[in-house]
Amino acid sequence: MSPTGHTQRENTNRTGVALPARPVIYEINTWLWLRELSRQHNRRVTLADVPETAWDTLADLRFDVVWLMGVWERSPEGITVTLNDPTRRQRFDEALPGWTAEDVIGSPYSVRCYTVDPALGGDAGLAVARAELAARGMGLMLDFAPNHVARDHDWVKARPELFIRGTAEALAAAPEAFFAAGDAVIAHGRDPNFAPWRDAAQLNTFAPEVRAAAVETLRAIAARCDAVRCETAMLVANAIFAGTWGERAGTPPEQEYWREVLPAVRAAQPDVRFFAEVYWDMEWELQQQGFDFCYDKRLYDRLLYETAESVRGHLMADPAYQERLLRFLENHDESRAAASFPASRALAVAVAAYTLPGAKLFHHGQFEGYTTRVPAALSRRPRQPIDRALQAFYRRLALALQSPPLRDGQWRLCALNGWPDNYSYNNLVAWCWQAGDERRVIVVNLSTHTSQARVQLPWPELAGQNWVLEDIMEERLFEHAGDEILNMGLFVELSPWGRHFFAFR
Repeated sequence: MSPTGHTQRENTNRTGVALPARPVIYEINTWLWLRELSRQHNRRVTLADVPETAWDTLADLRFDVVWLMGVWERSPEGITVTLNDPTRRQRFDEALPGWTAEDVIGSPYSVRCYTVDPALGGDAGLAVARAELAARGMGLMLDFAPNHVARDHDWVKARPELFIRGTAEALAAAPEAFFAAGDAVIAHGRDPNFAPWRDAAQLNTFAPEVRAAAVETLRAIAARCDAVRCETAMLVANAIFAGTWGERAGTPPEQEYWREVLPAVRAAQPDVRFFAEVYWDMEWELQQQGFDFCYDKRLYDRLLYETAESVRGHLMADPAYQERLLRFLENHDESRAAASFPASRALAVAVAAYTLPGAKLFHHGQFEGYTTRVPAALSRRPRQPIDRALQAFYRRLALALQSPPLRDGQWRLCALNGWPDNYSYNNLVAWCWQAGDERRVIVVNLSTHTSQARVQLPWPELAGQNWVLEDIMEERLFEHAGDEILNMGLFVELSPWGRHFFAFR
C-alpha cells in the first residue's frame, strides 16, 4: 500500500532525458502557471494541453529541467485549516489584496495522495507534459515530502500507528500541536524551529513500515520524472528527528532514513537525480547519505547578508562538495530576488551565484523581476510590471551558462592581489573555467565601493600573445597582454556591484 492509499503499479519505462552533470532548473508554480495560461488563451489549460509555445519558451532558454512544483492532490481539509489561520490570511492580504476563497488551493506539501490533481490534468496530463519536455531535451522534476502527509490522508484513520502519537491530555494541553483522528491523537507535522503545521500529520520516520512505504512512493514518483526534490530532507535525519520528537518517536534505527530509502529507489530507477531541500549546515551530511544535490542556502545567506570575504571562504570548500550544491537566489520559500537584491546588486549576485559549479535553480517570475512573493497556497498573483532590462539580462545569463567551459569544464577559484595602499581587492570574488581552448573568467564586486584587483589566472599558455576579453554580459571588449596577465595578474576595476563575465579570444 502506497501513501496514495491505493496500490500502484510501477512504470519502469524511461521516457525522459539524461540530465547533465550541472543541470539548470526552472521552478514553475504549476497551479499559478496553468491559471495564467488559461487566461491568456481564453480556455482551460491543463498539463495535457499546454500550448506548444509555452514549452518552446522554456526550451529557448535551454533549461535542462523544469520543476513542476505542486502537482500532487492537495488536501481539502488543509484548505479549510488555511482559510481559518489568521497568520496565513494576513500573508494572503499582503501578497494578493482582494483574494478570495477560490484563490486558495492549500499547501503543495499537505499531500492527500501522490496522484496528480485532476484540476491540473491528472496523471495522464503529467505524462503528456513530460513527453513535451523530453521532446525539447528537458527533464521533469517532481516533489516528495518525507516528513508528513495531509490530515485527511487515508492512513490517518486506517493506519494511525504510522504517525507520531499523542494523548488526550497532550491534545488538551497543546491543541495547536495535535489533532484527533477518530480514537487516535496524532501530532501535526513540524520543523522544530517553527510552530506546527496544522494542515499536516506527522509520520514516524523511525518506523520500518513508514520507510518501506517511502520506498514504494518514491519509486512510483521516480518512474514519472527525471529528478525528485525532497522537501525539508534534513528533518528525517535520525539526530534531528529524535531531537524533535524524543520518546514519542521511539528508539532511532541503526540506519539513516535516506541511506535506507534512496538505494532502494535507485535500484528500480537508477537514472533519476535526487535533490535535497536542506538547511542548518547539513548539506555535506545529506550528500553523504545519498543525495545528488543539496540546496546551498549558505551561499544565498552570504550573498544577502555577508561580505565578499565570506563568500570566498565558502567557495574554498572541497570541489567535489561544490559540484553537488544547488545554487539559487530565490525559490517559492524565499523572498523574490528583485526585492532582496535591488538594482545593480541583483545583477552582481546573479552572475556570482549562477556561474559556480553545481546545479542552478531559477524561479518562475525571477527573470521578469517580480517583487511580490506569492504564498504557494494561492493560485493567483497580483499583476506586476515586467522589468524588461532584467529579463534581457537573465536571458543572456541563462544562455551563457550553456557554454562548454561552464557545462563541462574545470572550475578554479582565483586568488586576488592588491597594493600596499589599496586593499579594495577584498571586496571582489573571482573564478575561472576552462574546457579545451575555451576560457571564462568571472569577477564580481560584492560591495558598495569601487574596487581594484589583480586576478591570478592558472593558464601559462597565455604567454606571448595579446588577448581580447569579451564581457559577454555587457558586450564590451578589453585587450590585455598575456605576459602581463601571467606576471602581474589580470587588472580589473569594478564600480559598486560591478561584474565581469569574460570570454577569452
